[in-house]
Amino acid sequence: MTFQADPALVEQVILPAVRDLGGFDVRRALPSVQRRMVGPFAFFDAFGPAVFRSGEGVDTRPHPHIGLATLTYLIEGELDHRDSEGYFQTIRPGEVNLMTAGRGIVHSERSGQGFRDREARMFGFQTWLALPLELEEADPGFKHVEAGALPSLAEDGVHLKLLAGSLAGVTSPTPIFSETLYADLQLGAGKRFKLASDHIERAAYVVSGEVEVEGQDGRFIKDQLIVFKPGSEIVLRAASDTRVMLMGSEPLEGERHIYWNFVSSRLERIEQAADDWRSGRFPMVAGDPEFIPLPATAPRAA
Repeated sequence: MTFQADPALVEQVILPAVRDLGGFDVRRALPSVQRRMVGPFAFFDAFGPAVFRSGEGVDTRPHPHIGLATLTYLIEGELDHRDSEGYFQTIRPGEVNLMTAGRGIVHSERSGQGFRDREARMFGFQTWLALPLELEEADPGFKHVEAGALPSLAEDGVHLKLLAGSLAGVTSPTPIFSETLYADLQLGAGKRFKLASDHIERAAYVVSGEVEVEGQDGRFIKDQLIVFKPGSEIVLRAASDTRVMLMGSEPLEGERHIYWNFVSSRLERIEQAADDWRSGRFPMVAGDPEFIPLPATAPRAA
């Protein structure tokens, strides 16, 4: 669902679609009917906050990807990543997992036994970044970045953690594939933050609180994705204690097709990946024989 805003500074305001995964809500702001991508950000999912009772947890069975990188960031909880390249990593709050699919990878995301042994909370974000044309068929890989390795910028009432890209003279160690900004910004009530127009496509997802865009009427609230007009200089002002995820990048060089977990500039490549998964030609995750089957719907131009 999209609300049309004054085009002076804000291009779109998007409400995410909500899916209930058995008491565990996922809110998907991208892609939407009105807008498919912001720069390379092809998917933007917020999952939780959710409370799991003892014995419960997340069980995302093995599934494939091509043509993208997944970036996972947690605010609460923990999650075990396993993939067909042999990587295993538990991600915890404030950390980043970046998995590069390239020509193809299979992974699972499950709660570990320690998480299941107690009542626990889960809250975080996963984004999919479409790869540049020359890297769509790159070798798959994985990178984990500890919370302490991510640069932070802090002053009175303003705290920013740089998850990927560069800002204000600092650069995140998270490997990225284009000029991309991704950050976790927290503002105390009444505090301001200037988002420069360095990137053509920019957006902010309101995690909590209420935020204003100076020069724009109204306030933006929890779970709204605010897409800013290219070239505009944005000043965010927190109407209350507020947290937002900032993203920005240049437009991709050409169209991307998205089907299920596959992203590619070529529809025939997605059709091949779908057939490979259906026929069992992808490598699998060692020790995890389960898998998510291919959807019944066929790939199509989109």
